[in-house]
Amino acid sequence: MNVLIEQPPFLYRMLFTKAHWRINKNEKVVYLTFDDGPIPEATPWVLDTLDELGIKATFFCVGDNVRKYPHLFEEVLKRGHRVGNHTFNHLQGWRTLTRNYLANVAKADELIKSNLFRPPHGHVRMPQMWFLKRHYKIIMWDVVTRDYNPALTGEDIINIVKKRTRNGSIIVFHDSIKSIARLKESLIDSVKWLQSQGYRFEMIP
Repeated sequence: MNVLIEQPPFLYRMLFTKAHWRINKNEKVVYLTFDDGPIPEATPWVLDTLDELGIKATFFCVGDNVRKYPHLFEEVLKRGHRVGNHTFNHLQGWRTLTRNYLANVAKADELIKSNLFRPPHGHVRMPQMWFLKRHYKIIMWDVVTRDYNPALTGEDIINIVKKRTRNGSIIVFHDSIKSIARLKESLIDSVKWLQSQGYRFEMIP
């Protein structure tokens, strides 16, 4: 099961062929993304660390967090990063009526104003996807670090990055309370290892 989480299987990707799972597969480039923020307990550390590393990333923001911490959202943009919509309340599409889900996305869009969208947990119904792809570039992922899992160590997270990353990988970390302890133990070393392997970093185009 962990393997299926860390790198979504081919068949799952085929359910959503209009979504982006990898980009530039022929180039040694990766895309760092951060989900679920912005929050004061995690996002400032991530921003400062990315500045130190000279890396730009894409932040998929929960609308209610943007509402509560607009200064942090503005800081993400001020530092030169890209943002995307992650619904207003971090809703799972499978558990939410389509009309309610789309309304929640639209509510987040009022604050985030991005053409990028990532469904929380990657769970989205086909009717939801059909509508969303008309208005957004749907960004899934190629590598989930599972930094939210308290059973893992920072070294475990680094090893997931080493094992799963390939050309064009979209990599998911989280600027969240659940993840920040393991993020502090793994983000810098993960980036440095990727750089040592010749990868360059870009934001989601």
